[in-house]
Amino acid sequence: MDSKWNYESPTSERQQAAKELADKIGMSPILANLLIRRGIKTESAAKRFFRPMLSELIDPFLMNDMDIAVDRLNDAMGRKERIMVYGDYDVDGCTAVALVYKFLQQFYSNIEYYIPDRYDEGYGISYKGIDYAASKEVKLIIVLDCGIKAISEIAYARERGIDFIICDHHVPDDELPPAVAILNPKRTDSTYPFKDLCGCGVGFKFMQAFAKNNGIPFSQLIPLLDFCAVSIAADIVPVMGENRILAFHGLKQLNSNPSVGLKSIIEICGLTGRDITMSDIGFKIGPRINASGRVQNGTETVDLLVERDLKRAQAEAMHINEYNEQRKDIDKQMTEEANRIVERLESQAHQPAIVLYDENWTKGVVGIVASRLTEIYYRPTVVLTRSGDLASGSARSVAGYDVHDAIKSCRDLLANFGGHTYAVGLSMPVENVPEFRRRFQQYVSDHILPEQTEATLEIEEVIDFRDITKKLHNDLRKFAPHGPGNPKPLFCTRNVYDYGTSKVVGRQQEHIKLELVDSRSSNVMNGIAFGQSSAARYIKSKRSFDIVYTIEENIYKRSDVQLQIEGIKPSDEGEEKKPEA
Repeated sequence: MDSKWNYESPTSERQQAAKELADKIGMSPILANLLIRRGIKTESAAKRFFRPMLSELIDPFLMNDMDIAVDRLNDAMGRKERIMVYGDYDVDGCTAVALVYKFLQQFYSNIEYYIPDRYDEGYGISYKGIDYAASKEVKLIIVLDCGIKAISEIAYARERGIDFIICDHHVPDDELPPAVAILNPKRTDSTYPFKDLCGCGVGFKFMQAFAKNNGIPFSQLIPLLDFCAVSIAADIVPVMGENRILAFHGLKQLNSNPSVGLKSIIEICGLTGRDITMSDIGFKIGPRINASGRVQNGTETVDLLVERDLKRAQAEAMHINEYNEQRKDIDKQMTEEANRIVERLESQAHQPAIVLYDENWTKGVVGIVASRLTEIYYRPTVVLTRSGDLASGSARSVAGYDVHDAIKSCRDLLANFGGHTYAVGLSMPVENVPEFRRRFQQYVSDHILPEQTEATLEIEEVIDFRDITKKLHNDLRKFAPHGPGNPKPLFCTRNVYDYGTSKVVGRQQEHIKLELVDSRSSNVMNGIAFGQSSAARYIKSKRSFDIVYTIEENIYKRSDVQLQIEGIKPSDEGEEKKPEA
């Protein structure tokens, strides 16, 4: 869709601050300004940003209940109790279970893991899972990436003699479950300095505390950091603060010595020999890990992630890749159906939010479809299907809008809900769907801001092609890993022209391969504009235009730089400017 371009010119004060910082760190003022935009204003802060240190991880015992959780785990091991590691069926839950299980298994054998069936048990802690644990004489369940709202389920488990340690990152209600310990940095009484850990991150902090308490060297946790990187990328949490440290070193592990299971997924994605990025995880590795839980059962994913034999792991990875192919087919079909419904329904066309229900849709991919529709129509979207007696599904949001608050405003209509700012799972009696649609759309209408209703390209710097040097590109790579809070910088160059060789490419002629020059230098830059072939006629007209892009390495010619072009506009349109401060 067309995007608004937004650029805030740096003030003279910020330009001076960028110049001073650039001199201290030996970088271009262009990149120093990117640091200042991210709140990094000193030489020492810049060094910490570019060289995240594991020694700077926060003391895990600053998290509420951590000492209680470690004591209970120690007691369970001392009494040789059976322990179950229980987690959600998505990437975050499966990697969290794999991390905790693999670490504890080195020291304790009376342990197993459990992933609930999406279709049979639904999200989170299930009575069926508790009954299974009781039948296996489990006395302690460590639950990861869910559980923060499972008040009745955990009370039921206590009646059956089972204690719970909750490791979650979703927004809690006012009342907390009766667990032995609740590790969640989003607790209203939280004393932990960093609030944005993913579920796998909370699990890692628990294991860090357990290791510290038991004199286990921290070095034994490092091989598990690849799970943290995968989880942070797939769960789309801010890649700043402690998450940046975990992601940075997790990617290092993923690229140098990944676990056998992840190595097999990397092979099947065609990423072997490449420098794997957060984007590769989000678009290739993550969807395959998710596919098992969406199409079949997430237990198969954990089986793969904890596998030690390479041949068995490769066979399991092939199996999970087949699930991913099935998932893509279902996803495509459902998205096409949902698009037709949105286009057909006048009542949806003018609404600030989309709510769709179809009892024949596949429960495992409604979240993906909600994400697709949010991207296409740029509105908060809820997609529901029938699950037993309930309408169940997922909500997704646009940048800057808290869909969790909107869902929470309708909680009297819901059987269950949970999540965070941009993604929520929910269920309700089928007969409540029309009223939910009315109230949800009304709440969004009353609370969403005009600037949140259209896609925006946030330009960080306006530069010329002569600024794009090898040093700038090499220095720019140090800003990785990227994600929310630290996006890939978007640059703008004005008044560029087709060098004469740009052409439409792709199976359906949907992309443009570009060779461009700008009006201020003789540099010729290569670029690719995905899905923007509608601009080809203007580009070939020999008139000037402006582009917004990220600076990438050409994977086919490693020494070359390529522009990934996100926006193209005739030069007289330009970007919308904010007034200078």
